[in-house]
Amino acid sequence: MSDSHVNNRHSKALRDGKLVEERWAQVQVGDVIRMENDQFVAADVLLLSTSEPNGLCFIETAELDGETNLKCRQCLVETAEMGQDDARVGAFDGEIICETPNNLLNKFEGTLTWKGKRYSLDNDKVVLRGCVLRNTQWCYGVVIFAGKDTKLMQNSGKTKFKRTSIDRLLNFIIIGIVFFLLSMCLFCMIACGIWETITGRYFQVYLPWDTLVPSEPLGGATVIALLVFFSYAIVLNTVVPISLYVSVEVIRFAQSFLINWDEKMYYEKSGTAAKARTTTLNEELGQIEYIFSDKTGTLTQNIMTFNKCSIAARCYGDIIDETTNDVIEVTEHTPHLDFSNNPNYEPEFRFYDSTLLQAVRKCDEDVHSFFRLLALCHTVMPEDKNGKLEYQAQSPDEAALVSAARNFGFVFKERSPNSITIEVMGQREVYELLCILDFNNVRKRMSVILRRNGQLRLYCKGADNVIYERLKAGNRELKTKTQEHLNKFAGEGLRTLCLAVRDLDEVFFNNWKHRHQEAAVSMENRDEKLDAIYEEIETDMMLLGATAIEDKLQDGVPQAIANLAMADIKMWVLTGDKQETAINIGYSCQLLTDEMVDIFIVDAHTFDEVELQLIKLRESIRSVAKQQSAPTASEYQRGCNVEESENVAGFAVVINGHSLVHALHPQLEKLFLEVSCQSAHIGVGISGQEGMQAVLASDYSIAQFRFLERLLLVHGRWSYYRMCKFLRYFFYKNFAFTLCHFWFAFWCGFSAQTVFDPMFISVYNLFYTSLPVLGLGIFDQDVSDRYSLMYPQLYTPGHSNLLFNKKEFLRSALHGFFTSCVLFLIPYGTYKDGVSPKGYVLSDHMLLGSVVATILVIVVTAQIALDTSYWTVFNHFMVWGSVVWYFVLQYSYNYIIGGRYVGSLSMAMQEATFWFTTVITVIVLMIPVLAWRFYFVDVRPTLSDRVRLKQRSRQSQDVLRTPSARRTRRSIRSGYAFAHQEGFGRLITSGKIMRKLPRPNGDFFFPPFNHSGPSSTFTSHLPTGSFDDTSDI
Repeated sequence: MSDSHVNNRHSKALRDGKLVEERWAQVQVGDVIRMENDQFVAADVLLLSTSEPNGLCFIETAELDGETNLKCRQCLVETAEMGQDDARVGAFDGEIICETPNNLLNKFEGTLTWKGKRYSLDNDKVVLRGCVLRNTQWCYGVVIFAGKDTKLMQNSGKTKFKRTSIDRLLNFIIIGIVFFLLSMCLFCMIACGIWETITGRYFQVYLPWDTLVPSEPLGGATVIALLVFFSYAIVLNTVVPISLYVSVEVIRFAQSFLINWDEKMYYEKSGTAAKARTTTLNEELGQIEYIFSDKTGTLTQNIMTFNKCSIAARCYGDIIDETTNDVIEVTEHTPHLDFSNNPNYEPEFRFYDSTLLQAVRKCDEDVHSFFRLLALCHTVMPEDKNGKLEYQAQSPDEAALVSAARNFGFVFKERSPNSITIEVMGQREVYELLCILDFNNVRKRMSVILRRNGQLRLYCKGADNVIYERLKAGNRELKTKTQEHLNKFAGEGLRTLCLAVRDLDEVFFNNWKHRHQEAAVSMENRDEKLDAIYEEIETDMMLLGATAIEDKLQDGVPQAIANLAMADIKMWVLTGDKQETAINIGYSCQLLTDEMVDIFIVDAHTFDEVELQLIKLRESIRSVAKQQSAPTASEYQRGCNVEESENVAGFAVVINGHSLVHALHPQLEKLFLEVSCQSAHIGVGISGQEGMQAVLASDYSIAQFRFLERLLLVHGRWSYYRMCKFLRYFFYKNFAFTLCHFWFAFWCGFSAQTVFDPMFISVYNLFYTSLPVLGLGIFDQDVSDRYSLMYPQLYTPGHSNLLFNKKEFLRSALHGFFTSCVLFLIPYGTYKDGVSPKGYVLSDHMLLGSVVATILVIVVTAQIALDTSYWTVFNHFMVWGSVVWYFVLQYSYNYIIGGRYVGSLSMAMQEATFWFTTVITVIVLMIPVLAWRFYFVDVRPTLSDRVRLKQRSRQSQDVLRTPSARRTRRSIRSGYAFAHQEGFGRLITSGKIMRKLPRPNGDFFFPPFNHSGPSSTFTSHLPTGSFDDTSDI
């Protein structure tokens, strides 16, 4: 939508206490405006008052981040009292001090000074341009950023234009062709000068050049040669493929639709199809060497389930065989616990260890404290939907923990800005909410401070290493046993979280609260100051236990990663898990395998230690690599046994977050990249449970990670294969066509005469050869999609640019050079001094040009027919239709339009000489091509040749490939990650943020959040946060 269109929208602004219709272009910073339901917001606005209780308003941010679920914003309680009194709102005279314009959509810092008091402002009190007001009748706000200063416009900078490696190679080749053109023109100029000096001077007397060409032979020859240079630049300019880029873009555009229409990349559950969001990178998908992937929501389903826990040094969650005392593995048929006695239970909740439920029913104090913390320490919002209690959480891990507490009898019921209500075993408990110490990536924890019955208590949950650093001295046995359980959970691929509690003194808390308020209204380094304040109170805590949550892998992830590895694609996965968890998840998704030579762990805390470990790693890889016969490009060219699919043993690197900081230091970056990767070029977004921002920022989007295998190994490889074959043929046909003029120059005195009809020159690329080559670039395939997935090694040529490079270009150019030579010399030799049986002279310029043009069209069409590996109805129509179209157009041109070449082709076709010449020329040109191909297919076949032969010989057989790797250990489980959006706690404590709903047994509060399907990405997407050890990778 254009900016002018937005600026011409109308809104109501307060002028002298009255609402006036104004265009958005006339609204300035400081104006107070009224927004109404379903209205587009075209400026960044600080909320003053709304129609909803407690100053709430609800917005849709689809234009900002692609998410359609409603988000809640709330104004200050003090300004909300103004309501819709235009006079009071118009008289608002507060002073707002805020940050400078920036592009951070999820962060805003500022202060409001009004009536002698200072108030802290954050992102929850601001409505940004691009939002749409929903479920809110009206709201008032003061404009803080307008026009180009809005956050939306700050994000709409210039988009980085990505070029493929083939594009860069083409640019180099085109420059070389231009120099080749200039060289031919220079040669023809010199040859013309020599010819004019020796022979042409006898003809100058007959030409009216007295005023242009000196009568002196040498001077005349020089002038004519200079003119011929520019004439040949025009005649031979078709060697520079001007139409190439148009054809390339048409092919890419069509290939993008083939990706969008692929039903095998359609995810039925969400109704999401693959989408090519760009049309310029398709063939680059066939040359990928490295994949960088987030884990949560990318490799996993991002659906968290409470799996196990550790409470008071006792582990819960495993089913123990009473006879053998062994752990029984949970299957689909394992009976789960019955929670139906709990009126608030969730039927879909699954837990199998009955000892935990028994401990709850026996009122075990430690177990009750554990679940009480889970029910209280969070930012979840309750919602009543048709009498059913539902939770709206900012992260799936919080929802899983609150849900677990609910099913075990600790039900989170209500929330207000100042209180939290839970129901413990049917008994209602109300806690005064004093403060929420919000989560962020640095803290890796969150806490709440509550008061009940005069007792102050801090509840905290977070990453184990962070919690352990802040525990009270003593209880060594509890800490040691819990740490053992944490390591056990991590070894099973579960995400761990520690829980702790601290009783607070009233005097200490009041002093701390005063300092907290000062930090909250600070304009400089607010987050850092708040973190420092939080550190003061999150100490001397008592350990309660730990949780273990599972996020199952998406279907097909292990096999997809295994096949990508077989295609020689290296993969890096970013996760916030502990090191043990990360390694186990690597095994579960086949990122790591038992066949690997070694798994190198970089776990150092200083620059020098990281450097030393990287050097050892590099040397180890080099020494082992020398002993292995790794597959190379030449081996692909020679081919390999398609019956075997063994992989060369590989390496794996696990690098922790604190080590990665040093590894990315400029002095170590090159060393680190030597053992890892170079750079990323394509972004692929996965639409899942985390928002649409990654999809909107991506080049391609898919619904499941397993579709990446098909996107790369099928569509990527096909696109690269088609583009390379298209380019080779395009250059061949252009050289074959253009160089005929060059050979003709030797028999026309280098006078820049054309051998073809000018009309034929004009339409050669457009009418006669464009459709066949487009069909080749869009539809051709060497092997089917099934065999492309069955043999991932077929993908490897793209890594080394084997199918199109400088060598392949020179081969195509030389092929065209040879073709043009034969095309001209055979007809010339046949028709020179020739006479038909009827007495017609055949040595005619127009007749020779028509014959050569006809043979040229037939030869290049025959060549593309040989190059086509996969025939469709469209290919047949384009290839054979082009030949028919040539003759139709020639006859129409000769007999309807007319010209110098009228009748030349028809007269030539009446003679046997024409047909004899055509057959001989085609045979001479095709036999070497066929001989070359038969030699390489029989003697030096590539892997593609072998697979294609296998495919043809087994068309009637159902060849199924078994998975390349299987899970072999019980401890290899699914992986996941915690993701928690920071800042949500401020919204809860800043004022009343819930709507009241009438209920028979009291009031119930909820925000109208609607979750829709979101996304993650695996090129540049990093998790927004984690309760766990986000420093471990």
